[in-house]
Amino acid sequence: MNPTPTYRYTIPLIPRSLNEYAGRRNTWEYRNDKSEWLRIIWACCREKPTKPLEKSIVTIEYHFPDNRRRDPDNYCGKMILDGLVSCGIIKDDSFGHVELRLRGCVDKANPRTEVTVEQSGQNENETGGEPQ
Repeated sequence: MNPTPTYRYTIPLIPRSLNEYAGRRNTWEYRNDKSEWLRIIWACCREKPTKPLEKSIVTIEYHFPDNRRRDPDNYCGKMILDGLVSCGIIKDDSFGHVELRLRGCVDKANPRTEVTVEQSGQNENETGGEPQ
C-alpha cells in the first residue's frame, strides 16, 4: 500500500483575524491583504504534488505570540486555502474537496502558521459529494 502524500509548510506569519475586516468601508485593505497572502503561500509552499489533490485534509495550526483569547471562526484559513488552490496544491477549497482542521497554540518565541495538507482517501460516496 502506498503511503498517503503529506505536505507540510511553515509560514513565518499569522493572517489577520477576520474581525479586523468586519465593518470596514475600505475593501481595498482586504484585497491587498488577500493578494499579499497569495504571494506568501506561493513563496512558502514550494513542495507540491504533480497535480492538485482532488480531496484533502488541511490542518492549519496557528502559533500565536500570546495567550489572548481568539475564536477559531475568525482564523478560518480563507486566505491560506485560496493560496493553496492558486498554487496548485489542492484542486478546490469547497466542502466537497477539503476537510479543514484548525488549531491554535502559543509560541512567544516563534509565532507562525503551520499548514499540513494530506491526500484524503475518501471518495464522493463516503462524503456524500458536494453539499448543495
